[in-house]
Amino acid sequence: MKMLDKVGRATIGFFDYTGGITILAGESAGFLVRLRIRFIETLNQCYFLGFQSLSIVLLTSLFTGMVISLESAMQAVQYGVGNLVGGAVTYGSVRELGPMLTAVVVAGRVGAAIAAELGSMVVTEQIDALTSMGLEPTRFLVVPRLLALLIMLPLLTICADVISTLGGMWIAQTYAHISVQTFLSSARQAIGFEDVLKGLVKSLVFALIIALVGAYQGLSTRGGAAGVGKATTGAVVISIILIFVSNFALSIVLFGGH
Repeated sequence: MKMLDKVGRATIGFFDYTGGITILAGESAGFLVRLRIRFIETLNQCYFLGFQSLSIVLLTSLFTGMVISLESAMQAVQYGVGNLVGGAVTYGSVRELGPMLTAVVVAGRVGAAIAAELGSMVVTEQIDALTSMGLEPTRFLVVPRLLALLIMLPLLTICADVISTLGGMWIAQTYAHISVQTFLSSARQAIGFEDVLKGLVKSLVFALIIALVGAYQGLSTRGGAAGVGKATTGAVVISIILIFVSNFALSIVLFGGH
């Protein structure tokens, strides 16, 4: 009976969480469609959530591209296929690692920040104050962060793709003596503009996940300061799990037939 009780509670909790996220997404979409947007706050969030995440995204992407190139270049040259290294680096970065690693890094920083900020507002009753004044918390707090991530995460993904490719090119030239022309020629043959666009589609989905999960966790905070900590941790963990799951599903949908 205890096992059935746990399963039942887990099932109810899952549907409750899913329903809450769906309602929050619907309310946010309604404000966006009607252009009820706080533009100044959105710009501020673009700077805080996007631009301030640039350095850690670039650092992560740089070393990721360098590692891929380091692992593949030496072996490729030994087997006489050094002209494929550029394609391998850009192929993995643009289609998979660029969007996904950028989203994971941003989720760790931005998802936690959103959950902590909104959670602190909940426990200090600032959300109740907004509601009592007839203001919509979703429009004032969630929509600017959601729109900012929808704008900034694809831009961060493009930066990650570029710096990852440059890092891989430098390693290939330094350690395997693969020329820049050979590397870039291989990269152009391996990927096309369509691959870049599909990677950006992934980043848009990841932006939705990070913003909505972080906001919902924050707005659902209960239990004072300890509750804020739990909400922040939950936002990061759930976002990263959903990013990996959705990345697999999107890879099948976008690239499965190729």
